[in-house]
Amino acid sequence: MPDLSRESLVLPGGVADVIWRRSDRARRISLRIDARTGAVVITLPPRSSRRAGMALLMENGGWVSRRLAALPLGVTFSDGASVPIDGVPHAIRHQPGGRGGAWIESGAIVVSGEEGFVRRRVTDCLKNEARRRLTAYAWAKAAEAGLKPRRIMIKDTRSRWGSCAPDGTLSFSWRLIMAPAHVQIYVAAHEAAHLRHLNHGAAFWALVETLCPAWRKASDWLRDDGPRLLRIG
Repeated sequence: MPDLSRESLVLPGGVADVIWRRSDRARRISLRIDARTGAVVITLPPRSSRRAGMALLMENGGWVSRRLAALPLGVTFSDGASVPIDGVPHAIRHQPGGRGGAWIESGAIVVSGEEGFVRRRVTDCLKNEARRRLTAYAWAKAAEAGLKPRRIMIKDTRSRWGSCAPDGTLSFSWRLIMAPAHVQIYVAAHEAAHLRHLNHGAAFWALVETLCPAWRKASDWLRDDGPRLLRIG
């Protein structure tokens, strides 16, 4: 789905970053807020005009402005920034003279090398940590249910914290490493349960309850605080 253009437009609540996209699969014009970038995304079907998309945007300008205003403040991976790991704040400490990339140490994320490498190295560090922990959680929860995933992947998804493919591949958002551990365990249990039930029926939720009795608390956390994780990085 290629971007047609990106521009700044004035809405009732101020200036907004708007991304125009066209999709062969879209049947109608859609409007959504990208929680990660804070941009307004308008998707057009093949025969819809930009003018029609603009009309939809103006018609919903107030709603868009309210949604943008409600987004959590963004945090960039830079020296001195605070980033949660397992829900616990960790300060980024840049050590230009150090060596070894980035690592977690004594409540901090230490990053070596040039300043221009900080963002990428912190991201890589968190992805590696997410891969290690989520892989362990997923295998453990699958084993509790007598199941085995085909493989486990770590991604940077925009709309799902985890997913289970029909072939048994489990995928997780690396951003989960920033959530409390009980939330990570719930998502691992949720996707492990999908290895047996590729739906959200009663049997699926019964298995989730068995694998993670406190799943409701974790689900509520993701609903209320999850969007904040998309604004970090």
